[in-house]
Amino acid sequence: MSTFTKQYEEIKQIANRIFDNPELGYKEHKTHQTVLEFLLEVNPELTYEVFCGTGIMTTLGTGKSLNLGFIAELDAVYAPSHFHADQETGAAHNCGHYTQVAIALALYKHYFTTKAYEDLDFALTFIFVPAEEYLDLPYRDGLKAKGEITYYGGKPEAMKRGIFDDIDLGVCVHSMGGEYPKRTIEINCDLAGFLYKKYTFKGRASHAGFDPSSGTNAYSMSTLFNVALGMQRQHFKDAEKVRMNPIVMQSDMSTNVIPNQITVGTDLRTQSVEYMKEVAKQMDQAAKGSAIAMGGEVEASTQMGYLPFVQDRYLSEFALAAYKENEAIEEILEDNAISAAGDIGDLSFMMPCIQIGYSGFTGTIHGDDFKDIDPEFIYEIFPRYLTEVFNKMNGQLDKSRIYRRTFAEYEALLTSITE
Repeated sequence: MSTFTKQYEEIKQIANRIFDNPELGYKEHKTHQTVLEFLLEVNPELTYEVFCGTGIMTTLGTGKSLNLGFIAELDAVYAPSHFHADQETGAAHNCGHYTQVAIALALYKHYFTTKAYEDLDFALTFIFVPAEEYLDLPYRDGLKAKGEITYYGGKPEAMKRGIFDDIDLGVCVHSMGGEYPKRTIEINCDLAGFLYKKYTFKGRASHAGFDPSSGTNAYSMSTLFNVALGMQRQHFKDAEKVRMNPIVMQSDMSTNVIPNQITVGTDLRTQSVEYMKEVAKQMDQAAKGSAIAMGGEVEASTQMGYLPFVQDRYLSEFALAAYKENEAIEEILEDNAISAAGDIGDLSFMMPCIQIGYSGFTGTIHGDDFKDIDPEFIYEIFPRYLTEVFNKMNGQLDKSRIYRRTFAEYEALLTSITE
């Protein structure tokens, strides 16, 4: 009987406890305590570091020439209509992060109790990161104003604090939404990057009934802008999977006054940084042209979200090799780029990273009905497969193919986008 079979019930209970107590980013205090209590129970002499308030990092193995970071995300999504949402905060684990944490704990207990990590030629560092989901922004605005964080995303914030300075490559896992007829994993699923644009259109107010000709309608500018974006969609490159979702964020509109100001906000998602810059420029031009056409003005601002994530194809070769020798996992998906995003894209700028998907769920990710339905696969079969991936890497990692960029280079890239 494998260690994953022996510890299955315990790991499933931990996962259920986290699922029952969802918390938003930088607020994962109960989840932090659950993780830390488990690690200390497994290893009473645990050496660990707490970062960003709720994050935890601990390493198995010292004196190795490489350090592999296995990364799990602590936070939940804001989804108050989810069937298992926290009634006070609206948080819900309908993205599957609770299973990531449980998988990481399953791996830690396996490697510590068997001492199998001693046979690896690389160290294993388990990193439990807060705030992967880009939401609850007013709260994070407050943290930023107080100087407690610089970045809204947990991985960029951890990068800034040096948490990844000694890590050479990153491995993440993530749930796959929807039901699959067979037990399935996914590799090389690239993610989009995104940013937020805000456009404040400015006109001139006047009485809408008595003197509309004296006004300059800011709402009409925003409408023209929305139409312009719609017309532009035909010209975007299909491979970039461009996504935009403009919404009215602020206005002082009244039915009897020509509106003199309105703010439109939109995200912008692309598969590459260069195309993101190009489309952002086109959006700015559309906004400026729409304002000029109606005799008004527009102010634009840009807020960076996350960088695109291109999975490291070299590291994925080890995941594929392990799959081919695994009889319990029936299907594998490859090379399906999607428009979802994650801050693993930011980390992948600094070092090679992969994110392996796993089935075992029903419902839509971030939807009201998302939940796990195959815990045996998630907490027993899949983590055992991950040890097989690490065994394939053992003694075989080519250091010349493991790149490294600095945090200063990362910051320079973000500046080039937001400017």
